[in-house]
Amino acid sequence: MADEAQAAEEVQNSEQAQAPAPEERIAQLEAEIAKLKDEHLRALAEVENTRRRGERQAQEAKAYAIDRFARDLLPVADTMSRALGSVSPEVRAADEAVRNLFEGVELTERALIEAFTRHGLKRLGERGERFDPNLHQAVAQIPSDAPAGAIAEVMQVGYALNDRTLRAAIVAVSTGPAPAEPAPQASRDDAPPGAALDIKV
Repeated sequence: MADEAQAAEEVQNSEQAQAPAPEERIAQLEAEIAKLKDEHLRALAEVENTRRRGERQAQEAKAYAIDRFARDLLPVADTMSRALGSVSPEVRAADEAVRNLFEGVELTERALIEAFTRHGLKRLGERGERFDPNLHQAVAQIPSDAPAGAIAEVMQVGYALNDRTLRAAIVAVSTGPAPAEPAPQASRDDAPPGAALDIKV
């Protein structure tokens, strides 16, 4: 009997020795709470990031849904523009049938450009516009009355869908006005008889 009492007392003493003090237990629980709060905040942040990423992808899908279709229509716009440029004002004035056909193509091109604009497709590359390598592809540098670094000539119009370049405009960039050619100097042979020549020696 004494052995059992002694054994029970030893078990109780060992449990008391193993049990942390109340202050230690409180510190452990506070550390666990802080860890769980941190994990909870991280999980909330991840959910929010996933939601934002999904919204951004949905907006991009909506904004650029017509990307491939728009690219397929660009040659149509180019062909209409070339057709309009191929008919001179003299030919239009001389032939009423040609004038009517020209006006029909012009109206069709205008309707196509308006449809492009309604859906976020805009033209790139206007003469005099500042050259931007993100929007324009330079194939030449030429002297012109446009300031240096500006577009002097547009070979092919470019297009952008919202803020994404579908096709860069193909342009020639101005190097500025051509240097003036020096005036020819008068010689003795060019002077009229009896004229005084200002010849520096």
